Amino acid sequence: MLACYNATMQLIPAIDLLGDDVVRLERGDYERVLFRRPLEDFVRRVVATDPDLIHIVDLQGARDGAVRLDVVRRCVRVAGDVALQISGGIRSLDDAHAVLESGATRVIIGTSLWRDASSLEIFSDALGEQLVAALDIRDGRVAVRGWLADSGVSFDDALARCRDAKVARLHITAIDRDGTLSGPDFALYEQACASGIAVVAAGGVRDQDIARLEAIGCEGAVMGVGYLARLGLSDLI
Repeated sequence: MLACYNATMQLIPAIDLLGDDVVRLERGDYERVLFRRPLEDFVRRVVATDPDLIHIVDLQGARDGAVRLDVVRRCVRVAGDVALQISGGIRSLDDAHAVLESGATRVIIGTSLWRDASSLEIFSDALGEQLVAALDIRDGRVAVRGWLADSGVSFDDALARCRDAKVARLHITAIDRDGTLSGPDFALYEQACASGIAVVAAGGVRDQDIARLEAIGCEGAVMGVGYLARLGLSDLI
């Protein structure tokens, strides 16, 4: 199978926010918090590992459907020169532009893309390379609203729609693997890479999975707990 990306795969640390803290949830369950740490201190420690890009998810924003620009600006301020891709609660083009104007490099959008037949194309046309389409997959379907609801869109249909809308990049999460360190859903990412769209894999990614994800053709992999363990930052867990 042809890879959709040929350069060295990018490892992207994930930082999940809830309230004023960094947290890690198991399988996206807001009641199963694996750890909780102060935002600024955690971001500084991750920035010190010199990543090219940090993946930041405002879980509270995703759940409540509202962008918290104050939190975005706090993250941007602490991250300094490190690029950020931000997600959580971005429900309109105005929201997306506000997040980018606050200093984010990319916006990851899920819920709003699947509202109706035209939304995906509108966001893709307006944001171009700064849009990353989130396909958060549970039981073969796209989950929305912080993974709390089913969009009614199948993974196959979502891929086809993204290809037709000329989406530049996909962020695909296997929800049942997230926060478990149980390994990725490789079949999911193989199918996504076959679409020809750049793919960032998330959900259960471990150090030993990186070579296989790169061989499949993934552009990058988002790592949460696995990234911390890889770099000897287990004290943050």
